[in-house]
Amino acid sequence: MTIEKETVVSVDYHLTAKIKGGSEELVEKTEKANPFVFLFGGGMLLEDFEKNLKGKKIGDTFDFHIEAKNGYGLHSSENVVNVPIEAFKAEDGSLDTEMVKVGSLLPMLDNQGHRMEGMVEEVTEQHVRMDFNHPLAGQDLHFVGEVLDVRKASAEELD
Repeated sequence: MTIEKETVVSVDYHLTAKIKGGSEELVEKTEKANPFVFLFGGGMLLEDFEKNLKGKKIGDTFDFHIEAKNGYGLHSSENVVNVPIEAFKAEDGSLDTEMVKVGSLLPMLDNQGHRMEGMVEEVTEQHVRMDFNHPLAGQDLHFVGEVLDVRKASAEELD
């Protein structure tokens, strides 16, 4: 069976991202005992990821690149904002400096109630600079792996 719409696919892969200077850094790695399993064609994955797997079958290997613009997008300065420090303080006015520190990934809600995560870039007395770009925004991706299983999706899986 080949990978096509409404199939359940299991793959073992490693993902690297090109970092500044041109070298690749490991981002994610699965194991054959714990593969990445997904419903193909469900619109939940990167479009270019699915394009590169379409038509493959059990035992096929893959090795492909996805440019940043087709992956998680380019890094946008519009997604880096200063949030008033008061938004992070408890009722007593204290700030949890173990949680709100440079490098922390914090869950947030926007003004419409949508969940998102932001990386803390700077903490001052007035604001916390947050980067709401995807952590892989601006990075070219490189997937290398093997197709372990392909089967028709069940009715429950399609729901």
